[in-house]
Amino acid sequence: MDISTLQDEARDLLDETVALRRTLHSWPELGNDLPITRENVLESLDGLPLGLTLHETTSGIAAMLEGDLPGPTVLLRADMDALPMPEDTGLEFASRIDNAMHACGHDTHTAMLTGAAKLLAARKADLPGRVLFMFQPGEEGFGGARYMLDEGLLNLPARSDGSESPLTGAYALHITSNLPSGWIASKGGPIMASSDRMRITVTGRGGHASQPHAALDPIPIACEIVQSMQTMITRSIDVFDPAVVTVGRITAGTTSNVIPETAIIEGTIRAVSERTRAKVYAGIRRVVEGIAAAHDAAAEVVFDDGYPVTVNNPGSADFSLGVAREVLGDGAVVRMPNPVMGAEDFSYVLNRVPGSMMFLGGTPLDRDLSKAAPNHSNRVYIDEQAMVQGMSVYAAMALRHLAPVNEA
Repeated sequence: MDISTLQDEARDLLDETVALRRTLHSWPELGNDLPITRENVLESLDGLPLGLTLHETTSGIAAMLEGDLPGPTVLLRADMDALPMPEDTGLEFASRIDNAMHACGHDTHTAMLTGAAKLLAARKADLPGRVLFMFQPGEEGFGGARYMLDEGLLNLPARSDGSESPLTGAYALHITSNLPSGWIASKGGPIMASSDRMRITVTGRGGHASQPHAALDPIPIACEIVQSMQTMITRSIDVFDPAVVTVGRITAGTTSNVIPETAIIEGTIRAVSERTRAKVYAGIRRVVEGIAAAHDAAAEVVFDDGYPVTVNNPGSADFSLGVAREVLGDGAVVRMPNPVMGAEDFSYVLNRVPGSMMFLGGTPLDRDLSKAAPNHSNRVYIDEQAMVQGMSVYAAMALRHLAPVNEA
């Protein structure tokens, strides 16, 4: 199936894709309940030959395009939610909602996937199989993908003619300011980290600040724990299978002349393998309990399991990079040497279906990449022209997966 015209066709769709992106950007929504976003996506998909399933536990949308020829099913995913933060970009379409911003590019993902749906719907007569478009909420810590899976996203019925059409691949794009506009990067194996939370409560005895010997001060114990956790990471975790432990908040005390009873340490844990993830959990417990015991204090460690490691199937990653080169050329495609320590709930999908996640560059070519505001910044800027490459690669992934080039 010819994919050489996809970029030209995507350029023809750019104006309407930009319009949808800007609407979503102006009206960001958080979490799993995104009624305005869902309505805008449905309006953009209106008139396409799609079977729509509106999920009930979230605002998720599953849209199925059935080709006229028999074949398997491939999943394409976009996330739709924003972040709870202010926007300071000064854009004319900046967020109109206080403390909510599309600072991670999910507005572009959603708009690009609707564009890809249009590109693929135009090829319905020659499409061998089906494309499942997954529009998911709640990626930013709310587990929207897991909710959609639990609600039966992957429990696919047979085709309308009764033939089987199993799900054989899943792909996603994530825009980033760390790459030039329109470039694609990916790798096989772990590509994004797990993300877990920890909460450590150190309990001593309160007292007067002038008489620390008559109390049991939890604050220096907490400080010792924080320092020792960093030593534990650097001295016991393989540098080639890394982990990050960051303490983001320490809470203790109410005033300057009182020793409090408790000190609370909160932070995040990142790893790129389940083995190291488990080893870090055990190491933190050992450090916390050992240091607390050495000072005759008590300590409790609570872990809040977050997203698992995002692992690209090696063959799927090679395939996706090859398709990107076919669409964009060799000069715009990069094989990543290492994973990034951010996390993704597309990991839940990739735990069940072979596939890959790719990064799409969003920093304008005339800007200094080293100075670009990163994703999750209140000043992040995305080049909307990159959505042409995004739409093209989304569509090409589905077409090449369903009709490999040597069979097209």
